Amino acid sequence: MTSKSLSSGAIAALPRHRLLGEFSLWSADLANMERDLQRIEPYVDLHHIDVADARFTPGFLFFPDFVARIAKLTEKPIHVHLMVEAEIVEEQTRQFIEAGADLISVHAENGVAGLRAVALAKELGAEAGVVLRLETPVTQAERFLPEVAFFTLLGTSIGVKGQSLSDKACDRLREARSLMKRAGREQEIVLAADGGIREQTVPLLRAAGAETVVLGSLAFGDKDLPGRIAWLHALETEAQ
Repeated sequence: MTSKSLSSGAIAALPRHRLLGEFSLWSADLANMERDLQRIEPYVDLHHIDVADARFTPGFLFFPDFVARIAKLTEKPIHVHLMVEAEIVEEQTRQFIEAGADLISVHAENGVAGLRAVALAKELGAEAGVVLRLETPVTQAERFLPEVAFFTLLGTSIGVKGQSLSDKACDRLREARSLMKRAGREQEIVLAADGGIREQTVPLLRAAGAETVVLGSLAFGDKDLPGRIAWLHALETEAQ
C-alpha cells in the first residue's frame, strides 16, 4: 500500500448517498495490523482510532506513533476520537494531526477547550468533529455545529467494549439531526453512531438518521466482509 496525504478534502469527499463503513482499529488484530489493513482496505470508508487518557475514560488507548504507522499503510482517511481531558485536548489535536489524522473529533464536554481544538484542527489542515457521551444532553453540542464536519453520538457508556445499545440512542440521533437542520448544516455534517453496533442495531440506527456507524467485531469478525459491507450499504434511512 502507498501512504496517503493529509487533506480535509478527503472527509468532504466521503459518499453521502449510503451508510459509511467506519472501521474501529481497536477491534483489529494489533499483532497483525498490516494484514488486517490489507483485508479491509477495499471496503473501509474511513479508519476510526480511539484515544483515551485514562482520566476522561477508563484505560489508555492509542498514541500518535500508532496513527503515524497506520497512515503509511492506507490511502483512506483516518478519524481520531479524542477521549481526553480538556487541559490536553489541544495538544493532543496537534500531535495526532501531525501524525496523519484527517479528522479529529473532540468531546463537547471539553467545553471552550474543545472549541479551541476544533479551530486548531482546521488551522492545521484537518477536519474536526464533536462527540457526546451517552449521558450528555444533545443540545450541548449545538455551539460546535457551525464548525464541524462530523457529529458523533455514543450509544453506550464511554470507553468500554461489548455493551448493548442504549434504548435512548435512536431518539438522540433524531434530536441531533434536528439540531443540524436548525443550524442549517444538515448537508455538511455527517451524523455518526458509535457503540452498541450489532447486526440487529445497525438498521435501527440507520433508520434514525445515522450516516456512519463505527464497526468493530461486526466487520473484523465477519468472514464474508464483502457481503457484510454490501448489506451495510443497502440499509435505508427514514430520516427526513
